[in-house]
Amino acid sequence: MVDALATKGIVEPFPIQTQTIPLGLAGQDIIGQAKTGTGKTLGFGLPLLQSLGLNPEPGVKALVVVPTRELCVQVAEDLVLAASNRGTQIAAIYGGKAYEGQVEQLKAGAQVVVGTPGRLLDLASQRMLSLKDVKVMVLDEADKMLDLGFLSDIEKLFAQTSPTRHTMLFSATMPGPIVALARRFMNRPIHIRATDPDEGLTQANIKHVVYRAHSMDKDEVIARILQAEGRGKTVVFTRTKRAAAKLVEELNDRGFNAAAVHGDLNQEQRERAMAAFKAGKKDILIATDVAARGIDVNDVTHVINHTIPDDEDTYLHRAGRTGRAGKTGIAVTFVDWDDMHKWTLINRALDMGQPEPVETYSSSPHLFTDLDIPEGTKGRLASAGPVRAREPRPADSDRGRSGGTGGSGRGRGGSGSTSGGNDSRQRASGSGSGDRNRGRSETSAPSESGQPAAEGTRSTRSRQRTRRRSPGTGASTPPAGV
Repeated sequence: MVDALATKGIVEPFPIQTQTIPLGLAGQDIIGQAKTGTGKTLGFGLPLLQSLGLNPEPGVKALVVVPTRELCVQVAEDLVLAASNRGTQIAAIYGGKAYEGQVEQLKAGAQVVVGTPGRLLDLASQRMLSLKDVKVMVLDEADKMLDLGFLSDIEKLFAQTSPTRHTMLFSATMPGPIVALARRFMNRPIHIRATDPDEGLTQANIKHVVYRAHSMDKDEVIARILQAEGRGKTVVFTRTKRAAAKLVEELNDRGFNAAAVHGDLNQEQRERAMAAFKAGKKDILIATDVAARGIDVNDVTHVINHTIPDDEDTYLHRAGRTGRAGKTGIAVTFVDWDDMHKWTLINRALDMGQPEPVETYSSSPHLFTDLDIPEGTKGRLASAGPVRAREPRPADSDRGRSGGTGGSGRGRGGSGSTSGGNDSRQRASGSGSGDRNRGRSETSAPSESGQPAAEGTRSTRSRQRTRRRSPGTGASTPPAGV
């Protein structure tokens, strides 16, 4: 295993590994507590694989339970690397993917299963997964499982394993219910805290920058931060799936190379985005908190909180995506005016000493000096070309609201006049064909391919014919109900 890890440059253990590996090899039950990104996976993974032997018998002998699909994939990849010179087979079992491939791995005799609680229980109830021979059981990110409501599922999984199993529990924080769970299912565990007594709750190798920002200016600020000196891979966290989808579209339009991971994407799309990010094909990942604990990429230099997280634990796990494996990183957080109370609680809980975030706009001089952004940087890459005219989203056109900071304001077209949204699109595209666009419905706006959108065209023409038939002078009167 040492030789296998050395092929990836892993030659020195982290503190949590130094303390947990000897105890794990001796079969001691462990509660491991350390900040995210400090090497907990190999801290339990190496003793687990060692206990199974070089060529273990087919059948599930070890179970690692994780809270999210992304973390499941990551932990399985780490264990596959460590076991690459051994006869041990690892299976990743999680939802959002077809059963067949996962069942085939189990039938082929996989000895180590890494899985999420829901899919594990599902396969166990169908008698496709047997846990009666499990000798080692690990709970990773136990506090997150508690947050996601998996506590009863974990108890069911424990009940299906032998009471004489070796149990290891790892978590960044240790809330009361997790301690109670450990007392119930573990045998005289040793509690290991791999932290410096003088170190605060936030990692010393991460620079924390907090700004009070206006929602209409955030995209421009982010685009300028993405051009900072030395900026590597970057993770941007949003509160909602819709905000993530909108931001990835906006940044790609500005010339950046961004991908998104959120709940509206299917599992294959999420895995493809994560793989592109890890491989460096995409250097910006926009994510909701679903991915906060599954992004284990050592060269993330910046984390940006597009919206402030709800509590200090979520803040720590978001910020922990950077500064991993001892490297330095920067965490930038935007606080909306309405969310100041949340920041007050987070600042107090983490003792960050920043009670009043600085009011910041994309033109603020301190933005450039704080984050090492070259002077004169604008929020659009030169390679992106001019602002494109973009077709509005149906939900936005229903509301008739402004479309953000990209210069493509959206509005509802009226009869006999050009809406503000159409005006801004004409200015952005430089077409100058305002007369042709007068009275045109939003749904018949040109698409990105240059062809008129199909939906709404007939209804628009019929309304125009109705207006031409209306009696009266030159001003066309909309028919009743329009």
